[in-house]
Amino acid sequence: MTSSHAMHARSLADPQGFWAEQAARIDWETPFERVLDDSHAPFARWFVGGRTNICHNAIDRHLPTRAQSRALVYVSTETGEERIYTYAQLHDEVVRMAAILQSLGVEKGDRVLIYMPMIPEALFAMLACTRIGAIHSVVFGGFASVSLAARIDDARPRVIVSADAGSRAGKVVPYKPLLDEAIRLASHQPEKVLLVDRQLSDMPRDAGRDEDYAAWRERVAGAEVPCVWLESNEPSYVLYTSGTTGKPKGVQRDTGGYAVALATSIEYIFCGKPGDTMFTASDIGWVVGHSYIVYAPLLAGMSTVMYEGTPVRPDGGILWKLVEQYGVNMLFTAPTAIRVLKKQDPALLRRHDLSSLRLLFLAGEPLDEPTARWIQDGIGKPVVDNYWQTESGWPIIAIQRGVEALPAKLGSPGVPAYGYDLRIVDEVTGEECPPGQKGVVAIDYPLPPGCMSTLWGDDDRFVRTYWTAVPNRRSYSTFDWGVRDEDGYVFILGRTDDVINVAGHRLGTREIEESLSSHNGVAEVAVVGVQDALKGQVAMGFCIARDAARTATPADRVALEGELMKTVDQQLGAVARPARVYFVNVLPKTRSGKLLRRAIQAVAEGRDPGDLTTIEDPTALEQIKAAMAE
Repeated sequence: MTSSHAMHARSLADPQGFWAEQAARIDWETPFERVLDDSHAPFARWFVGGRTNICHNAIDRHLPTRAQSRALVYVSTETGEERIYTYAQLHDEVVRMAAILQSLGVEKGDRVLIYMPMIPEALFAMLACTRIGAIHSVVFGGFASVSLAARIDDARPRVIVSADAGSRAGKVVPYKPLLDEAIRLASHQPEKVLLVDRQLSDMPRDAGRDEDYAAWRERVAGAEVPCVWLESNEPSYVLYTSGTTGKPKGVQRDTGGYAVALATSIEYIFCGKPGDTMFTASDIGWVVGHSYIVYAPLLAGMSTVMYEGTPVRPDGGILWKLVEQYGVNMLFTAPTAIRVLKKQDPALLRRHDLSSLRLLFLAGEPLDEPTARWIQDGIGKPVVDNYWQTESGWPIIAIQRGVEALPAKLGSPGVPAYGYDLRIVDEVTGEECPPGQKGVVAIDYPLPPGCMSTLWGDDDRFVRTYWTAVPNRRSYSTFDWGVRDEDGYVFILGRTDDVINVAGHRLGTREIEESLSSHNGVAEVAVVGVQDALKGQVAMGFCIARDAARTATPADRVALEGELMKTVDQQLGAVARPARVYFVNVLPKTRSGKLLRRAIQAVAEGRDPGDLTTIEDPTALEQIKAAMAE
């Protein structure tokens, strides 16, 4: 087996040869004429002239050998529903959905906006779009009407696919009223809205516009819809970045490059092989859901688990129960989900048979060392961190265990993945930083296959946003701070806008979070920079105590806060000590587990936190206000 270092070096020295080999992992209706066209930097076109189809590669090509193999497992602990589809059954459902969309007027290049809960029909719709050459744009289910309207106006979908409602932690979230209001607010009007009725909520219909999925599904039974072959660089989907303010940023993904990148990463990074089962506990509204719930496992001939529910309902052992029940080999979730489990009975980690589970992958935010150590010790399985973005589509930094099982370093997602010419650069000069020196995490041109090709409808903004932030070099900025050690491992220190300036000292809030997390009294923590008239900014910490008794009285809270301040003093020095540490019972986070640090910062500064429809617990920000008011 080649080493990770040798593979990475080759992928940069000979990208044409390296990626030509990886491209053999998928079917091409027409062979590509050129691996890389880099004549219009910073744009990069991969597998030029090749014609392929993602749906064909995810489903149709497996039918001769895997028709009766399990493709999709759907479980909802919200409704108690379970559905299992073989590759043949999945093919039938996707073809039906494709026939419906075509009947509603969708053609190649049209956009279809998908505003759906975590149900199989959402996955059918995504694959049906790629089958017929339409461009899907999935918007996180339950997103606010104003934000949804902005995405409707940007993507200009011909059809919207939605449902009556989703459910979260036992609470029904009606979607249709939110969608109706978004369409009312939008300048662009979709021709049709296709609705899945789960019978969770009343769903008023707009006559002439709204169509019933169940009725259409029966109407198109037996239809045949061939795959539409696309040139590799034609778009497959548009996905809007979370937390976007102002005009949405629609990350545009190509077709061939994305399929090749995912088919490669599922083996080299996630160690998946045909017949394996992967459970990615995310949401299709995020990039992790696109890449590792829907596309990559199916491209590899694996089984994918789609889950509607939380990590703690009916109890904190549900994830492990599902691993046992479905023979899951790889589980992929967010560090926050694991931090939530730290507050549950530790015995739940050992209640279920986890013998099928080979690896636990964590991504979506930095993984702190105490959490990684806790879960690794708790389940006795390797924990594999990885780092990437909506824009990249697949991991940028990882331990590529399918290539070489390098030792993990807690606190680091690993080393740069093949294809990424990653540099840590000085924000002022653009010069590469030596090991141990903090800088901006940047990727020298070109980005590898699978990464964003541009921003939807706005090439200028793509160049301006991502390719001009690093001075004196043609580099893509991740807008994250990082440091590389002598062994080449990269440590992510937080967003460039999460680096705070305290009396002239630049501090990464990520480092302070790590320090606070190391105290055994802390279960979860978020640190934000808050404006201060004297120091410019100060750090403020918001913690959930592992034991509620430690914060029961004002005196208890003062005592624990003092211990935490001392911990930071000892580990990072007095300059990094937070101005205050407040205690709450819940932190604001999205349904997929990302902490909403900007919302915390806004509340701490007395500002409007903005759109909060993706927040899991609306009381979280009220708790922060109350804690600061004491």
